Amino acid sequence: MSGETAEEPDRLSVGVLLFIPYRSMEDRVFVALAAVGYDDFTPAQARVMQRVGPHGTRLTELAEAAQVTKQTASFLVDQLEKAGYVLRTPDPTDARARLVRIAERGAAMQQVADRAVAEVEAEWRAHLGERRWRQLRETLTSLREITDPYR
Repeated sequence: MSGETAEEPDRLSVGVLLFIPYRSMEDRVFVALAAVGYDDFTPAQARVMQRVGPHGTRLTELAEAAQVTKQTASFLVDQLEKAGYVLRTPDPTDARARLVRIAERGAAMQQVADRAVAEVEAEWRAHLGERRWRQLRETLTSLREITDPYR
């Protein structure tokens, strides 16, 4: 930290200014999940699970997209599989490979998370107003072009 205080918001880096609302949203999602019984799910697991594609994703691709080692991704997927959030299935394009897919319990959990995200976004939209909300989304979408190698 560079000694910023709550009274000096202009001194916060853009990265920190982006992280604060992200973390707030993440906290709200985890509260919503725990409230309906999904209290065995961690942020590390979420970061891997968020990268599982609709038709499944190979472990090596999950590790790369989540920016963790293959061993870490494997450990997290093992935990998610034991909890019933994901399952591993044969890859139809390569008999030696397996795909990680979202299981029924994981899909149900994602619906709860999606509702929590929508609620937070509605609050932010109301706070910012329609014009500033649209500008925020457009600006962040534009930044994604140069910051997200997995887009």
